[in-house]
Amino acid sequence: MTRKWMLPLLLLLGALMAACSEDQKKDGDVEVTIPALFFEGQDIDSVISKAKNSGIKEVIKNDDGSLTYKMAKPEHEEMMKGLKEGILANVDEIKTSDDFKSVKDITYNKSFSEFTLFVNKEEFESSLDTMAAVGLALTGMYYQLFNGADVENYKVTVIYKDASSGEVFNTIVYPDDVNKKK
Repeated sequence: MTRKWMLPLLLLLGALMAACSEDQKKDGDVEVTIPALFFEGQDIDSVISKAKNSGIKEVIKNDDGSLTYKMAKPEHEEMMKGLKEGILANVDEIKTSDDFKSVKDITYNKSFSEFTLFVNKEEFESSLDTMAAVGLALTGMYYQLFNGADVENYKVTVIYKDASSGEVFNTIVYPDDVNKKK
């Protein structure tokens, strides 16, 4: 099961290196600013060093604690492609894995802002298979942020449907519903 969470965690780390809000610059560079919240408990100098070692042109430490990354447009496009491929691989792995036995199918929209999990409701409710949805929601949120979504306006909706009846028995909107529980 640990292996199953490796991809979402790697995608999360990648997102921390290059997401949140972006601006296209005249010279073809992409600027990505990551809020300070994402760096809590981390050594900022280490984060900056890792980003530069991974090919990011420039990293600026902002007064509010956020970091702004500047990268060439082709690097950004490659990151978007890699993130999409990672999400699709994760969906396939969840659908075929013995670790998430209640999950029968997963559908999603183009922007990865909505995932529908078709599950055996009885098995699902007595399992930890909700963890599959959490991983999808996290990667969907980061995909949106990489793609230029406003930090204040990005959401992923996870819809749970009983595979046999088609009944929607739960819907969770990330991060809204998760923030309400805090």
